[in-house]
Amino acid sequence: MKTVKNGLFLLASVLLCSSTFAQNVGKLEKYLQKGTLKEVETQGFAKKELTRESALTVENVLFEAWKKEIKERYHRSWVSKCFNRDSLRMKFDYRVFGEQPADGRSLFISMHGGGNAPEALNTQQWQNQIRLYQPKEGVYVAPRAPWDDWNMWFKPGLDEFFEALIQTAVVEMGVNPDKVYLLGYSAGGDGTWRMAPRMADRWAAASMMAGHPGEASQVNLRNVPFMIWMGENDGAYDRNKLAVEKGMVMDSLQQAEPQGYIHETHIVKGKGHWMDRADTAAITWMTRYKRNTLPKKIVWRQEEVVRPSMYWLEVERECARYGMSVIAELDGNEVKIEKCDYPRVRVYLNDEMVDMDKPVKVTYQGKTLFEGKVKRTAACLARTLKERGDKELMFSGYVDVEK
Repeated sequence: MKTVKNGLFLLASVLLCSSTFAQNVGKLEKYLQKGTLKEVETQGFAKKELTRESALTVENVLFEAWKKEIKERYHRSWVSKCFNRDSLRMKFDYRVFGEQPADGRSLFISMHGGGNAPEALNTQQWQNQIRLYQPKEGVYVAPRAPWDDWNMWFKPGLDEFFEALIQTAVVEMGVNPDKVYLLGYSAGGDGTWRMAPRMADRWAAASMMAGHPGEASQVNLRNVPFMIWMGENDGAYDRNKLAVEKGMVMDSLQQAEPQGYIHETHIVKGKGHWMDRADTAAITWMTRYKRNTLPKKIVWRQEEVVRPSMYWLEVERECARYGMSVIAELDGNEVKIEKCDYPRVRVYLNDEMVDMDKPVKVTYQGKTLFEGKVKRTAACLARTLKERGDKELMFSGYVDVEK
């Protein structure tokens, strides 16, 4: 009799939980009919604990609402081929190649050359760029830099333009966010050196053509396959010498961590700034890779334009400074923070990373900072989708830790 009672009690509990969850999903769907994704996390039902299965359901409901919001916000921009932000605008052109694969289209963001030059010259370089590469499959986009300046492809504000471009391509063109590739020639190569590490969690792979690295660091490229293309005789500003040196840096990084820093360096014999299309081989090479969205190990160094998040880590923007770093690794249900220049860091989690039905441990250089169960909530899913604009970077729970 006791066993029967226990069984009935368990069944009743399951039915009650199912009923409660269904009610909360109903509340979420009803709210999203008139409310916005931005405010979901403030609603009481969004703070209720979710199971693994219910988190997936909520994730899909939120993602559908997000797609609708992106469509409303950017559809006209896609049709007019121009994104506007404050007083700036980023025109673009695109070409579509091949049939759409079952897992979604690829997206290539291809940055043109030019720089601190007359507007007409930069526009002509942009128009050349749209014809420069032809992938077998994908949406090939050539944006026109919002500025006519030497650093036009890595100024503050470019991140937001690229985010809008990627998000809109996902909704308008069926792009798979795990198949987004970055490349650029000359001044566009300058941009690749800097934007590939700066927005590392957005790229499946990247390729730099004939650009100058400046002070760019490559440490953030641990999980981003990266190509270097340079003409042997491209000596202006020591571009050829620096390409060789940076290739050696990538060699050293990969030797120290064989699990990461996939790369190739190509110094094209007898060629100058124009490589006679030898670099077109980069397109096929990049498409061998998909984004490692939830890497086991993150090496994150802030670049000149600081960002609050990278993969499953987040810091307070106001605390972030150029050169600050954090290194963290997933080991089963433990997050090991090896280095952290911040007083506090947030570790986001989901069921693809850890078993959230079991306790999670976060340590810093061997010291335990947190140990316990982490609650899944719709509030966290909504917040991360709103902030990241990427379904693959949605997280159902988080842990805040201090050193």
